[in-house]
Amino acid sequence: MPSEFTHLDPLGRARMVDVTAKEPTHRRAVARCRVYMEAETASKIATGAITKGDVLAVARVAGIQAAKQTPNLLPLCHPLLVGAVLVNFRIEDSYVEVEANVDTVDRTGVEMEAMTACAVAALTIYDMCKSIDRSMTVGDLALWEKSGGRSGNWRRPVDASDPFAL
Repeated sequence: MPSEFTHLDPLGRARMVDVTAKEPTHRRAVARCRVYMEAETASKIATGAITKGDVLAVARVAGIQAAKQTPNLLPLCHPLLVGAVLVNFRIEDSYVEVEANVDTVDRTGVEMEAMTACAVAALTIYDMCKSIDRSMTVGDLALWEKSGGRSGNWRRPVDASDPFAL
C-alpha cells in the first residue's frame, strides 16, 4: 500500500515529506569512509608530493561544497541551512579515512549532507591521485552518528568486523 511509504503520496507518486510543522532543533551527523590505495600513494599524500597539489586541502573544500549542495543531488532531500561542516582525514599505510561532521538548526537531519560531504571528499582524493594509482577504491561509507530530532541520538555500534574498529 503506497501510503505506508513516507516519500510516496496516496497515489504512489514520489513526494518530499512535509516538515513545515516541525520545530527547528540542533541536529548533527558524522559520516566516514575510506579511500584504499597503494602505500606509496598514501605516503605521497602525507608528504605533499602529489603533483596536482594539496590533495587533502582540495578534498576538504570539495566536501564542504558537497554538503551545501546535497539537496541539488538527492531529489527528495530538503534544502537546509547548513551551520557548520568539518571534513577531516586520517592517513594510514594503505588508505585515507575521511570524516565529515555537519551541524544545523533546522526541521530535518543532516545525515545525507554528512554522507555526501564524505563521499565527494573521497572522490576528490581519487581524482587527484588517479594518475599515479588507478587501483584506488572508495569504500565503507557509513553514517557514524547522528543527534537531534524526533529519533534522538544514534551511534553506530562497533564490533571487530567493522572497518572503523580500531
